[in-house]
Amino acid sequence: MTEQQPAYLAAIRESYDTVAADYVRIVKEPAELDPLSRAMLGAFAEDVRAAGVGPVADMGCGPGKITAYLAALGMSVFGIDLSPRMIELARRAYPDLTFSVGSMTEPPIGDGELGGILAYYSTHHTPPAELPLVFAEFHRTLAPGGRLMLAGHVGEDQLLCPTKAYGGHPVSYESHLVPPDRIAELLTRAGFALTARMVLEPVDGATRTHATFLARKAEQPSGS
Repeated sequence: MTEQQPAYLAAIRESYDTVAADYVRIVKEPAELDPLSRAMLGAFAEDVRAAGVGPVADMGCGPGKITAYLAALGMSVFGIDLSPRMIELARRAYPDLTFSVGSMTEPPIGDGELGGILAYYSTHHTPPAELPLVFAEFHRTLAPGGRLMLAGHVGEDQLLCPTKAYGGHPVSYESHLVPPDRIAELLTRAGFALTARMVLEPVDGATRTHATFLARKAEQPSGS
């Protein structure tokens, strides 16, 4: 990362470097997720395998738990994360998989190289004004017919500014809770066709609403 890196990206990187060890301990294993979330991950994996258009990038992979889960579902998958410490822990835990440091705003991936992208609870730290850039990069790096799964916290234009997280470590990132309809609109503007949307309401003691989107990049026109 360069010194010209936007302040919000620096805050994300530094914060997750700080909390990484306790993040691994505190955050659920994929097998412990609720049945609907697991079902969406399974549907995404099956859809990408059926399309057969390239590997999957887990954008914002953290310590690699979801990356490894997708690999166990038969996917060719690698992880990218802004935090070098998270990538270090992912490589240590899953030495047979590939992980690299990178940003969703400038992923180190060529045009049309991917068959799928997973952004699992990794875009809510992005300021809403920057989401079109991120979604444009997702679209650029996907092959025609490539699949996207985006999941995360949503809300009615809420800004959260925590000072501590994951065991009381200091953090400086912000969380932006954007309405699901706006996320869907931004994905459509970026060139994606939405295929499914799931919203999990805050029940059983939960305090946030969660949404998952499945989308695909258009196939190339015949004869192109």
